[in-house]
Amino acid sequence: MSHLRRLVWSSAERRLRALWRLILHTLLIAALGMAAVSLIPVDSMAWAGSFAGYLPMALPAVAIVAGTLLAARFLDRRPISDLGLQFTPAWWRDLAFGLLLGAILMLLIFVLELAMGWITVDGFFTSGSMPFWSGILFFLILFLGVGVYEELLARGYHLKNMAEGLGFSPLGKAGGLVLALLISSAIFGLLHAGNPNATVFSTVNLFLAGLFLGLPFVLTDQLAMPIGIHITWNFFQGNVFGFPVSGTSANETSFITVQQGGPDLWTGGAFGPEAGLLGIAAIMVGSLLVVWWVKRTRGTVGLALAVAEYQSPAANKSVTGQFPVE
Repeated sequence: MSHLRRLVWSSAERRLRALWRLILHTLLIAALGMAAVSLIPVDSMAWAGSFAGYLPMALPAVAIVAGTLLAARFLDRRPISDLGLQFTPAWWRDLAFGLLLGAILMLLIFVLELAMGWITVDGFFTSGSMPFWSGILFFLILFLGVGVYEELLARGYHLKNMAEGLGFSPLGKAGGLVLALLISSAIFGLLHAGNPNATVFSTVNLFLAGLFLGLPFVLTDQLAMPIGIHITWNFFQGNVFGFPVSGTSANETSFITVQQGGPDLWTGGAFGPEAGLLGIAAIMVGSLLVVWWVKRTRGTVGLALAVAEYQSPAANKSVTGQFPVE
């Protein structure tokens, strides 16, 4: 019986082991998601063309954030800051760099496709069911939310808990952290496999995108850069340059409207640049720039083993004399 208990409970940390925390976190999000969906009125289709019409997308996102923060507090027994949300001046500086990097990488893809004759610019300031500026504001808020909740889920919670659970001998903390990055990125890719126009190649590319977004987290133990990159990569992809975003038609309101041509292998076709070789090239360039930024701001580049280390509130109290501020 004691052996079974040790498989489920860590006496040293006084909490469930990582596998069970991840399972319960998933069940909690599913329960909150179903509760959120039940709040959506049956006649919500009547709201089409207004901000309220996007409530069916907003409520599940709120459920993911709420479920993750609750799991961090009550299952993980950690402050929210340990998920990579410390909000120091350095954090905001990293966020600004991430926002700039995501925009620049998508600009490079647009310029290359235009130079190769693979896209044709059809117009400017196009809008869908909402007026242009209302639509732009909506998609900016949407992708800000996507950048926050997907990074909080995939990197802040999944990757961190996996790294803690896998950091045993003979892997050690470094090996566990690398394996956690690989596994969480694979899950990230698979979660997009059901998107419209998805292919095996797009799923593999999203796995690589997961590695790219996870890289700054495992180097800094902060979500600032992943969140920033994610927000502007999506927004500039769909609503500045008019590309499909992960197979969706989130580009119905865009500063630039394009007609896609060229080889799908390079452009990603109907799924968008994330499914093409240009997307992979952007990921490689972006990864090098992330390493350069970490070196420039930290003076050195290496795995942030703090991602794979758990410090209980009791331990923090013994060191600081008080529990960590959340």
